[in-house]
Amino acid sequence: MTWNNEERRARARGKRRFLTCVKKRVAFGTAFSTSVFSTRTTLATLATLTALTALTAATATTALGILCGAASLAWAQDAVPTLDISQDVERQTVVAAGTPELYQGHPYSVLNPDGSILLVWCVNHGGPAGPIARSIDGGKTWERLDDRAPEGYKKHINCPSIYRLVDKNGKAWHWVFSAQPLMPRIVSADGGESWEEKEPLGFANVMAFSSIVPANPGVEDGRYLGFFHRRRAADGTLLNKEPNIPGRLEVAMSVTSDAGFTWSEPRPIADVPGKDLCEPFAFWSPDKKEICCLTRENTHKGRSCMTFSADGGETWSTPTETSWELTGDRHIGAYVDDERLFICFRDQALGSEERGNFVGWVGTYDDLKQAKPGDYRVKLLHSFAKPWRGDCGYPGVSRLDDGTIVAITYVKYRDDENKHSVVATRFTVEELDKMAAEIASQKAVEKEKTEK
Repeated sequence: MTWNNEERRARARGKRRFLTCVKKRVAFGTAFSTSVFSTRTTLATLATLTALTALTAATATTALGILCGAASLAWAQDAVPTLDISQDVERQTVVAAGTPELYQGHPYSVLNPDGSILLVWCVNHGGPAGPIARSIDGGKTWERLDDRAPEGYKKHINCPSIYRLVDKNGKAWHWVFSAQPLMPRIVSADGGESWEEKEPLGFANVMAFSSIVPANPGVEDGRYLGFFHRRRAADGTLLNKEPNIPGRLEVAMSVTSDAGFTWSEPRPIADVPGKDLCEPFAFWSPDKKEICCLTRENTHKGRSCMTFSADGGETWSTPTETSWELTGDRHIGAYVDDERLFICFRDQALGSEERGNFVGWVGTYDDLKQAKPGDYRVKLLHSFAKPWRGDCGYPGVSRLDDGTIVAITYVKYRDDENKHSVVATRFTVEELDKMAAEIASQKAVEKEKTEK
């Protein structure tokens, strides 16, 4: 398409209008907040807008105005510090190194009562399962247990997840669920020393359980709620995998009463037109009165979402958006005290300097529920993936008895020829609190100097 001079000027005016809009202070409700944008983000946005050359100049200008309003809403944020421990290699352990040929992806971990950690992951992006590892020293060193799994486990596909479920007799069972075919699984009765393959659950899904919580918190009676996501076609037909046809994602829940051996027919709990809700992270509130379920929002046009149940999972609130600071993919976390949470994820907040990297968030349960910013965010690991660095996340999170958090992800660890590795990083929230306090002190001093 050829643009005349008037069309070129109209398009330039539209771009200037967009840039002016996104650099302003923006309001969401009665809360005013500051949008912070990097040159890199602005250029990426302009590149997207330039791609609209098939539109007439008038249509493009109108579209820019609409995008301006949408950006103000999605990018509105309250300023909290973003700490950075991503360059502190002394905290980091490479659990499974990538090579030019081998891609290590999508880990998930479980912490056992004896302090050991069991970890599973897949080979290639959403590829076959097989790897299993164990750490008995808080994630510093790892022993591979692959040869203890049944041979059929290597045929299980896409993002395995692992859980420890206890039956009504006090017997613990470790389960590993994968996505395909139709949520296959293996089980261990001896803490991971040996494994047995069981029949698939037969559930249509995009990804297997990304979260399982006790139906009665603090009670080991074999009753658990399992959360995963699946896809429906535009006509409502339930699909398996994620075929490239019109439709949307929904979060579903299933219940077991015998510690994972049998599960109820899944039912949807979160489905929002215009959004793709997936990868649920469910957990109980500090007072054990409600369940919160955080979800990835896969259109990535706004923020992540959350829904709540005050009756043990029977009914769920209409999903609402999280804070800007919690916007990301595949949330997993743990309580660090009676009220505060540490949650990590792949950063997907629009306008974030760390978008696509492995980050964490610290705040109270009330901060989360009220969509408040929380205390701070922290960059845990840098992703060197190209062309878009956001190929990381899918974490395992364990909080040890001494307060140490072991956060594990897959990530393009170095800017070299090697593919993704599985990497663990260790820290305490007390260390992060101290860093945040130092930043706050520095800002106070700078503010005082400015006011003088």
